[in-house]
Amino acid sequence: MAKNITRKMMHKELRNIGSIARLFTRKVSLKRYKSLQKAQITLFKGKNPSRDVMTDKEIYLNDLRVLVYEPVKKVENAIGLLWLHGGGYLNGLPEQESEYFKKYLLATGCVVFAPDYTLSLEKPYPQALNEAYATLKYMVENAEEYGINTDQIFIGGLSAGGGLAAGLSLYARDQGEINIAFQMPLYPMLDDRMITESSKDNDAPIWTSKANRFAWNRYLGDLAGTDDVPIYAAPARAIDYTNLPPTLTFVGGLDLFKDEIINYVEELMKAGIEVQFQVYHGAFHGFEVAAFWKNIAQSANDYTLEGFKYAAENYFKPQPKWH
Repeated sequence: MAKNITRKMMHKELRNIGSIARLFTRKVSLKRYKSLQKAQITLFKGKNPSRDVMTDKEIYLNDLRVLVYEPVKKVENAIGLLWLHGGGYLNGLPEQESEYFKKYLLATGCVVFAPDYTLSLEKPYPQALNEAYATLKYMVENAEEYGINTDQIFIGGLSAGGGLAAGLSLYARDQGEINIAFQMPLYPMLDDRMITESSKDNDAPIWTSKANRFAWNRYLGDLAGTDDVPIYAAPARAIDYTNLPPTLTFVGGLDLFKDEIINYVEELMKAGIEVQFQVYHGAFHGFEVAAFWKNIAQSANDYTLEGFKYAAENYFKPQPKWH
């Protein structure tokens, strides 16, 4: 069933920004995504708009650039937050979301590690997953240097970054080397099969079914369209959701990811995982970023902040004994 999203279907606060966003996001091509990445690098790379509240530095894990953000006023036994940026695995860099996770840093004093993971424009899966896991290991192994409490290793991200976080949770669980205390994959990209109703022929602003199919094909490479796609690439393919960390997520009611996220949440809950989940009706993909000044966006951002603060007070997971 086609999901042709009309202006009237959108929340009244999002209609104008949705119409504008459509002008810039309908075209899907490799050339467009390469151009977009160049523009994002020009706009964001090397910039920290919030040096008054958080310091930043670059470290390199082999060839992987990782940005580390620390609060100006440091706290003892800080949460270590691994943040994975969005962009459909096609675009993006960690600096572009520094304003997003700044609120978690301010609220809890967490130390944020944001890898500039390899995009699918350069290499497909599993490159990004391997780099996310390398960053996770670095956080735990160097916790003392950064004042991190290894019992509170959190991970999160938006969209493709959320999907990467969900895949990383499964991967870390199965490797048995690192315990994650809490995950926050926000409106994550979970299912390459695009078999849910909301994912079919959805032309909502920001991220369409056409863009999603293009992104998955690029990310999966030779695996695309086969039955060999690993659960760490597409977490919706997992069968066993036990022993995953407590989870917080949300999604817009018009987002093509809505149904796959609802399925994911239901599977987590069946497995006994504590989940906080919210659907924002009339909202499209990334609405809380695209229209951050609107009440509905502020509601979503407040929701994640309160959930993160709750996690900071309640979720702990000691590392395996070998650490």
